[in-house]
Amino acid sequence: MKQFNKCTYFAFLLLTIFFTSNTFAQSVKIYGSVNNSLNNEPVPFANITVEGTAIGSVSDIEGNFEILDLAPGQYSFNCSYIGFNADLKSEILVSPNKNLRLDFMLTENSQMIDEVQITANTFNKTEESPTSLRTINASEIYRSPGGDRDISKVIANLPGVTTAPSFRNDIVIRGGAPSENRFYLDGVEIPNINHFATQGSSGGPVGIINVNFIREVDFYSGAFPANRGNVLSSVMDLKQIEGSDESFSGSFSLGSSDAGLSINTPLTEKSTMLLSVRRSYLQFLFQALKLPFLPTYNDLQFKYTYKPDKKNQFNIIALAAVDNFELNTSVNDDEEDPLQIAQNNYTLGVLPVNEQWNYTLGGTWKHFFEESNLFAVISRSHLNNTAEKYRDNIESVQNKLLEYESQEIENKSRVEYNFRKNGVKFNIGLGLDQVTYLNSTFQKFSDTYTKMVDSELSFLKYGAFAQFSKVFLQNKLVASLGVRADNNTFTTGKTAPNFSPRLSLAYNLSPKSSFNANVGRFYQLPSYTILGFKIDDKFVNKDSEYIQCDHAVFGYEFNPTNYSKITIEGFYKQYSNYPFSLRDSVSLANLGGDFGVIGNEDVTSESKGKSYGLELLAQQKLSSSLYGILAVTYYRSLFEDKNQELVSSSWDNKFIVNFTAGKKFKRNIEAGLKFRYSGGAPYSPYDYDATLQDWSSNQQGVVDFNRLNSERFENYHSMDIRIDKKWYYKKWSLNAYIDLQNVYAFEVIGRSNISTDPDVGDKIDGYDLYEIPNISGNSLPSIGLLIDF
Repeated sequence: MKQFNKCTYFAFLLLTIFFTSNTFAQSVKIYGSVNNSLNNEPVPFANITVEGTAIGSVSDIEGNFEILDLAPGQYSFNCSYIGFNADLKSEILVSPNKNLRLDFMLTENSQMIDEVQITANTFNKTEESPTSLRTINASEIYRSPGGDRDISKVIANLPGVTTAPSFRNDIVIRGGAPSENRFYLDGVEIPNINHFATQGSSGGPVGIINVNFIREVDFYSGAFPANRGNVLSSVMDLKQIEGSDESFSGSFSLGSSDAGLSINTPLTEKSTMLLSVRRSYLQFLFQALKLPFLPTYNDLQFKYTYKPDKKNQFNIIALAAVDNFELNTSVNDDEEDPLQIAQNNYTLGVLPVNEQWNYTLGGTWKHFFEESNLFAVISRSHLNNTAEKYRDNIESVQNKLLEYESQEIENKSRVEYNFRKNGVKFNIGLGLDQVTYLNSTFQKFSDTYTKMVDSELSFLKYGAFAQFSKVFLQNKLVASLGVRADNNTFTTGKTAPNFSPRLSLAYNLSPKSSFNANVGRFYQLPSYTILGFKIDDKFVNKDSEYIQCDHAVFGYEFNPTNYSKITIEGFYKQYSNYPFSLRDSVSLANLGGDFGVIGNEDVTSESKGKSYGLELLAQQKLSSSLYGILAVTYYRSLFEDKNQELVSSSWDNKFIVNFTAGKKFKRNIEAGLKFRYSGGAPYSPYDYDATLQDWSSNQQGVVDFNRLNSERFENYHSMDIRIDKKWYYKKWSLNAYIDLQNVYAFEVIGRSNISTDPDVGDKIDGYDLYEIPNISGNSLPSIGLLIDF
């Protein structure tokens, strides 16, 4: 608390000093082009307006436009032309140090008569996904209280999204496991967007993506378009900004856990580059706070764009991370509290030393024909994950409990062709992936059971897809039919391609309201940790089947204004062929929310489950000075136990309430508040007999999966507050912020840890074991500076 008061005092003092400073800002030029999204042909005489002002422009015969002498700040830009759907880009940050390029890609509307044009709003809605699609712009990510400029934390504000009350970024969508999510960056698939990733799942404690380069994020919690395969719960499509073709600019960020540098520059007349690097200093902070673990992370993000002419665009995308996780074995030096010593010893006893690095390098090419376009992508992703653990952290052969090394390598390719014919929009394509998985494992589970694996696996994945969309009845009815077929050369569970159809319908009751629906069947290949697992030099999970999930979504949407929306959606998901652990007799649908490796064991593809629920969203995007979002979800998530009875899954919180609101004040001050209330998650109690039997190897409680998720944690709630202040100078700008997470320090009581030390904790009746309380919930203040130059 003393440290909190010092940080808060310093932050408010810093802002007070800055509030009294003068601002010297210069006007900025906004320029760009307006083009047809299908063939990149210019759209002349289109109207570009700055919302809420009398400022605007008209594109010339080449589709180019300029808006001069715009003061720095945040604006929304609307582009419209008869025969096309209007495009509204909201909350675009205009900085004083650089002119801003803003390109509009307009989509033709074949149902429109010459005198009519559709009014744009800030909410993205496509023919393929009229339900379950939310679009988040960069400004919403920047200012989200408690978000720390981390995309996964901002996604948690949306309906249907569950997160654990901890420091991890696992996102659970509509009751599905964290491993059921997929991520794309400018069309290139990224296996994971978090540092210290859980292999076989998708979560981690800190995001990799640099938000400075993000233009917007399309988040699908269902109704996935056919060109996005191998997914059951969500797709996150991250779209980066275009590099500047006029002058060099950069930014420097300094936060509570890391520092980063970003640059945006032209390289030649036809090429640009975005580059960012970030380095954490958490290890120094954690050591000063006397925590038993010391994490360090580094990341790099890169984008190169080359446009030789109007008909071709090439991108090179790179994303990389290097993570190290060490133990602070001197944490108990000078520590006098017996309970704190026991908690530290427990953590030191179970956490391994971990090193992990990963990267994705991809290239894309987009070519525009007369009435169509072609998009091709090729990429390589590589994950290297190592961990080791010794009893009492004394390195010797006799004390070795774990030595793990694994690599996952994916070489991916995909081609898509987009065209229109007779009023029908087509998207067709093919995909081919080459996969290599390597694993070397020594793990001692007990004095009598040691697992040793040496595995090497290589195979191909292939798929084809098509999506057909058409508007009927003068924009009243929109229909989209998609199909996919996927298979691979390794698994033998099903030799025929997995056929996954999907259908979306939207009926517009009025220009402001509509009924929307989607049904579909989706497949996902089990993780490589499952497929590559060996016993006696045999791939025992070779007969695994693709996990199947059938979706049905129905909803109503009402847009009172171009900046506000109210939706209500009901969903139902039916799972089959889910991997089921033969060792622990539990569906792997319950795992993935912790560090380590998921799926490195013998399984069968026989588990079933379901989730269903109702979501309410009321959102007001920033149009003048206020913004807010209320998301309420009630749902159930159920999977089979060892007796094939449906019981609560680990993600069955039942209800979630998220409320976020903010206001922009004079002098470029902005304040935001977020409140979250969530039902308690189920958990499985310990098996004390097994814990005692395996204590010398595990040194932690053994979960009793015979009583799967029979207990439930208490309900959870918290509040976060953020205050931002911006200053605009002639050649640079500054944003200082205070972000206070868990304002009133709500304490989260987790499952107790187990100790054999009789001097701490409460004795467990009948056993020489003792429970150490597992309580977290301190207020976490952070301050930061963002400098654009």
